[in-house]
Amino acid sequence: MKQGYWYIWLLIISMVATRAEAQMPRGIPRIPRGGGGGGASDSLKRRDKFEDSLTLNYRFLDSSRSYSFDTTAMLADFTSRFPIPSTYVYLGNTGNAARSIIFAPSMKTGWDPGFHAFDIYKWKLENVRFFTATRPYTELGYVLGSKGQQMIDLIHTQNLRPYWNVALQYRLINAPGFFLSQKTNHNNYLITSWYEAPKKRYNNFVALVTNKLQSGESGGLADVSLLDNKDFKNDNIPTNIGGDPRSSGDFFNNPLSTGNLYKEFNFLIRQQYDIGTKDSIVTDSTVIPLFYPRLRFEHSFKFGKYNYRFLDKVADSLFYDLAYGIKSSGGNQTLSVTDSWREISNDFSIYQFPDAKNLQQFIKLGIEYQLLQGQFQEKTITKSFYNFIGHGEYRNRTRNQKWDMLAFGRLHLNGLNAGDYHAYVSLQRLLSKSLGSLQVGFENVNKSPSFTYSNESSFYLDDPLKSFQKENTLHFFGKSVVPKLKLQLSADYYLISNYLYLKNFYKLQQESALFNFLLISASKKITLTKRWNLYSDVWIQQKAGNVDLNTPLFFTRQRLAYEGRFFKNLNLSTGLELRYHSPYKADDYSPILGRFFYQDSVTINNTPELAAFMHFRIRSFKAYIRVENLNTLEFTRDNGLSFTNNNLAAPNYAYPGMVIRFGLYWSFVN
Repeated sequence: MKQGYWYIWLLIISMVATRAEAQMPRGIPRIPRGGGGGGASDSLKRRDKFEDSLTLNYRFLDSSRSYSFDTTAMLADFTSRFPIPSTYVYLGNTGNAARSIIFAPSMKTGWDPGFHAFDIYKWKLENVRFFTATRPYTELGYVLGSKGQQMIDLIHTQNLRPYWNVALQYRLINAPGFFLSQKTNHNNYLITSWYEAPKKRYNNFVALVTNKLQSGESGGLADVSLLDNKDFKNDNIPTNIGGDPRSSGDFFNNPLSTGNLYKEFNFLIRQQYDIGTKDSIVTDSTVIPLFYPRLRFEHSFKFGKYNYRFLDKVADSLFYDLAYGIKSSGGNQTLSVTDSWREISNDFSIYQFPDAKNLQQFIKLGIEYQLLQGQFQEKTITKSFYNFIGHGEYRNRTRNQKWDMLAFGRLHLNGLNAGDYHAYVSLQRLLSKSLGSLQVGFENVNKSPSFTYSNESSFYLDDPLKSFQKENTLHFFGKSVVPKLKLQLSADYYLISNYLYLKNFYKLQQESALFNFLLISASKKITLTKRWNLYSDVWIQQKAGNVDLNTPLFFTRQRLAYEGRFFKNLNLSTGLELRYHSPYKADDYSPILGRFFYQDSVTINNTPELAAFMHFRIRSFKAYIRVENLNTLEFTRDNGLSFTNNNLAAPNYAYPGMVIRFGLYWSFVN
C-alpha cells in the first residue's frame, strides 16, 4: 500500500514541476509502428477555451500525429467498444483467455515474461493516448449482458491550463460465466499527463497504467456430450477443475478459487527538450508563437512491476496428474505457481530534423539500459538480469504528404537477450484521390524465447535439459486503400525458422525447419441501397511446410445494416452480423501456463455465428442492443425450441447459447 502512495506522489510531483503559462499544445501527424517525431504544431488554429463547442484531440506516446477523438463512435461496429476483437476466439465467457484466429506471430524482441492469453484485456503503454481539450470532457459507459455480465467504462480529460492536460480512465469487466469456473473480474486504471512549455521547447509525458486480471479456469467440460443432455444445464455440467462451482455477481468482491491472477503496473515519464528557431505570426488581435526544432534531447524512465499466478485452492483433481504429471496427495490441496518481475529502464535519444519546415522528416538515435529482477518458486528464488539496447529510426513524410517512409532498427547489444534485433522498412505512396494509397515493406525479427521457456521460471514444467534457439521471422507486407471504392486489400508473407510453440499442456517445442505462411485479406463497404449497406471482411491464410501449426483456411465477417439519420438527431444502424471460419483443428488450452497449444485430434466444425443488433445515437447518448449466438437455436423432441446447439471455441470449451447485451454510453462537455 505504501508503494502505491509513492507512485501517486511521484506522478503529482512530475505534474507540479511543469507549471507555467502557454497556449494549447498542438500535435503533428502520427508515426506508425514505433515512430517518434516532432513536438511542434502543424496547425495555426486557435480555440477559445470558453467556447461552447469541444475540440478534443489526442496523440500516442511514440508518435506525434494528432487524432480527433471520435465522440460519436462507429455505430456499425460494436467491437469498437467491446474488448474482444472480431477476429478473436475466447473460451466462452467475456474476460476468459483469447487468441487471434488470424495468424499473427509476435514481433516483439527482448525480455518477455511469456503470458499473452489475456493481452486484449490489458491497457499497454504503447497504446496510451495523451489528450488536449478545449473543455473538460467525460464519457461514462455501461454494458449489461446475460448471466450478469457487466462492463463499466469511464474516461475524463481536461486541460488544467491551456498547456497542461490530465486524463483518467477506468474499466471494469465482470462476468460470472455461463459454465462452471469461468468467472472473470478485470480492472484497468490509467492516469496520464501531458505538459508543453510556453515556449514549446519542453514536453513532459507521464503515464501510470495498472491491469488487474482474474479469470477462472475450468480445464474444459469433462464431457462435451452433456450439452445435449436435458438433465444438465450449462451451470451444472462438470468441468475438469474448478473449485467452488458457484460465482457471485458482486463485482466489488469476487475472489477466485481456481484460475489465473495477473497484476501489472507501469509508470513512465518522458521528457523532451528542443533546440531550434523561434518564430511567430502576428494577427490583428494576438501574436501566435511558433518554434521549429532542429535538435531534440529525450529521456524516458520506466518502472514496471508484474505478477503472474495460477492458483487452485482445491487441487485434488486427476486432471493435473493426467495433463501435467502433477500428483495430488488428496484433500483440499493448494496448487500455486507464480512468477514475479520488476523492471527499471532508462532510455536516452537524440533527434535531428534536417528540414525545419517539415518536422515529419527526422533521424533518431538512442540507447536504453534495462534492469530486471525476477522472483520464482513462490518468491524463494531471486534472479537479476539486464539488457543494453541500441535503437535508431529515420522518418520522412513529405510536405505534400504523397510519400511516407519509415525505417527503424532495434538491437540488443548485451545482456539477457543479447543478439535480439528488429528491423523494419515501410514505404507508402498516395497515388491519387481515386486510386488511394499503396504501402509496401518488410521486417525481420530475431527474438529470444519468452522466459517461460527457461527452466528458471516457475511455469517451466518440461524436461529441464531442453534448450531453445532464437526464433527468426521475415515478414513482407503490402496494403492498398482505395477510399473511393471503400475498399482495402492487404497481403502478408511470413518466412519463419526456429518456430516456438506448445505441444500439449506443458511440452515446449521448437521447429527448426523453415516454413512460410501467406495471409490475404480484403475489406469493403458495399452500398446496396440508400439505407442498406454490407460490410464485408474476408481472410484467406495458408501455411507451406511441415510444421505443427493449424489455422482455418477461410474466415469471414459480414454485417448487413440498415443505416441512416432519422428524426433529425437519431443515427441508427441495425441489422445482422455473421462470422464463419472453415473447419480446422483449433488449438487447445493449458490452464496453468495460460497458453493455447497445438493439437491434431479434434476438428472444430462450427455453424456460422449469427447476431442481430441495433445501435443508435441521439446527440451525446449512444446505445447498443445485441442478440448474439442466434445460430444455437435448435428443436428437439425432448427440449422443444432451445438455444443449445453450442459452438466450440477449443476442444471441450463451449460458447454459450443465446446472449443478450445492452450498452449505454453518455458523453458530457463541462
